[in-house]
Amino acid sequence: MRMRSLISSAAMLVLFCGSVVTIHTPGWSAEGGAVGDLSGGDFALQGEYEGEAQLDDGPAKVGAQVLALGGGKFSVFGYPGGLPGNGWNRGDEIHEHENVTAENGVIKFSAGSMDVVVDGETFEIKANGGSFATLKKVERKSPTLGAEPPKSAIVLFDGSSVDHWNNGKLVEGKWLGATNCETKQKLCDHTLHIEFRTPYMPAARGQGRGNSGVYVQSRYEVQVLDSFGLEGKDNECGGIYSINRPIVNMCLPPLAWQTYDIDFTAARYDESGKKVKNGRITIKHNGVVIHDDQELAHGTPGRRAEGPGPDALFLQDHGNPVVFRNVWVVEK
Repeated sequence: MRMRSLISSAAMLVLFCGSVVTIHTPGWSAEGGAVGDLSGGDFALQGEYEGEAQLDDGPAKVGAQVLALGGGKFSVFGYPGGLPGNGWNRGDEIHEHENVTAENGVIKFSAGSMDVVVDGETFEIKANGGSFATLKKVERKSPTLGAEPPKSAIVLFDGSSVDHWNNGKLVEGKWLGATNCETKQKLCDHTLHIEFRTPYMPAARGQGRGNSGVYVQSRYEVQVLDSFGLEGKDNECGGIYSINRPIVNMCLPPLAWQTYDIDFTAARYDESGKKVKNGRITIKHNGVVIHDDQELAHGTPGRRAEGPGPDALFLQDHGNPVVFRNVWVVEK
């Protein structure tokens, strides 16, 4: 449930429920891919925060996401139990505060009897003049980030060249651009590891914010988008376009490297070319299962129609500076 108005003190007490959280050390990368200004306070404030609220029956885990909208405006999301994929699940309560503003590099707003202050390092909540919860900025990293390809893998991109791609382009001499490129290798059943990074575009909205797509077999699009803090629809990051939304929105903030680990079984066709069995796909986004053995009843728009035989991996150009790295497959 999304609550779009300021939450009451009672609702805040409901928000902070859970167990002790592990705090990670933040470390923000400003290397390349920035369309928005990284020098201002907006970028420093945006991100994920985790911590504990102090309740009568003990500490309670809570997460928050701060989403930059440009011009010193933000949306703020509060997650009872922890961040998405780390305590909070789709369907759990979520508290949203829209169009909160920052002054002098600090966000301040009130929620009922609670006052919230975000300074880019901490997200502090005060109640009745005392500290109720202090969350610290965290940088979550996928457990498969930088995964080494096994000996049986076909390495499609390791940062050295685009020899395995048609229309491939190196970006800054080390990344693969989203240039409507496709692999020369045709693929049937396989597992895929791919890492991607969306740009920082705070003033952009919807499909104009870090858009690309990973087209498995050029037929099924796994959406790439800066959907940090959003609902997690089928046309947002992790969605199988026009087929299914992710189980949970695992999108990290822009400029953070993210991973898709995909297990794909192609559709089956008889000798006449008639489809007799739908394809299936399991997807982990940043190490969390977001599609579990999902049936693919049809292809997705934007590339090739379903059909018999293997086909290429395709990376969509949607006009935004999305980049990829560490791309490899293992055929099944």
